[in-house]
Amino acid sequence: MNRRSFVSGALAALTAGSLGGCRGKQYAKVMHEGEPGMVGSHQAGGETFKPLIDEAVAKLLGRQAEDRNVGPEGLPPPPRRICFVAVENKSSEELGDFKDQIYEQIDAKILESQMFQPVSKRFVDAGLMQTRLRPDMLMVPDNMRMFAATMEQQGQPFDYLLYATITSGTTRENKDYQRDYLLTLDLVNVHTGQYDKQAANLSKGYYHSRIGRLRSMNPLHQ
Repeated sequence: MNRRSFVSGALAALTAGSLGGCRGKQYAKVMHEGEPGMVGSHQAGGETFKPLIDEAVAKLLGRQAEDRNVGPEGLPPPPRRICFVAVENKSSEELGDFKDQIYEQIDAKILESQMFQPVSKRFVDAGLMQTRLRPDMLMVPDNMRMFAATMEQQGQPFDYLLYATITSGTTRENKDYQRDYLLTLDLVNVHTGQYDKQAANLSKGYYHSRIGRLRSMNPLHQ
């Protein structure tokens, strides 16, 4: 055998074996309760939205609960019903499958309060479809009355309309950047027109290199 051919073949086999050994392999693990969740490296995820939801819903409903009057014979009044109509994304990122999850998490928090009761999203979607209205059109008085009447026909009267909005602001430092996320909840009393609003914010840094990350963690680097 030609010595040069033998050496070339051996090198090729060694290179192929090395590349095969370095090939990445995807795997997964079940996240147990209490374990820290993954932090999104390019955009917001559960680590961002969950604390925003917890803070905003707790403060908004807590303030509304303080205004409730005691019922007859000193009994607590029945739960007020909240029609949660939309999650609006006005941030620089696509929410993807998190949009529905944000809705469900806020809906669950309302139910957990025991002082307020959410209207099922299935009824809300059916009411919007029947009236051919978009969520942002409900602030027109005639549209709101038509939607409320439709929901009552479905046996789903409500006391409040609730909107959630996600916005963001970005500050860049070379290739690294900070993104400030804001969740805003708008609550409208359909009987009185009274308006309440609660916001929660969270800042997250995205780093292109380890050097940028170490610099941001250094208290002397301001």
